[in-house]
Amino acid sequence: MADTQITTQKIDKNKKKDFIYAIGRRREAVARVRLYEHIKDSLTWNDSPIKKGDILVNGKLINEIYSDTLRRHIYSEPFRITNTANKYTFTIKVDGGGLSGQLAAIVSGISNALALVEDKKYRGVLKSKGFLTHDARVRERRKVGTGGKARRKRQSPKR
Repeated sequence: MADTQITTQKIDKNKKKDFIYAIGRRREAVARVRLYEHIKDSLTWNDSPIKKGDILVNGKLINEIYSDTLRRHIYSEPFRITNTANKYTFTIKVDGGGLSGQLAAIVSGISNALALVEDKKYRGVLKSKGFLTHDARVRERRKVGTGGKARRKRQSPKR
């Protein structure tokens, strides 16, 4: 029998993290959001340096993914109503769903993270605008005998 050496590493759960973690969900999309109040010089995300006010989604700036003005307005709305534009930095990993579901998950995650920063100041405003309410609608499952659609019925004979 070979000599095996087991090393145990003590994990300090009380260690202060330099970010606030929140999750946003919509349909099949899940966005894992990290909010950074203070940026260290060594902080990078997929080999790109991060500066104050950046929003990185899967290693790219959010402007590269959602470039049109309508979607830019949608994801910047939580910042506008809380007056926190360019105050925090966000790194987001999002997977599942399509572009619009991912965008809604990102907005939900950003709103949840902002509500965790200053509960008394931001939570009421975000709640009144509906950003902290989870949208539970999902795609309806396909039923047996409906010909590939969820609610389609068989055509009845004419005579």
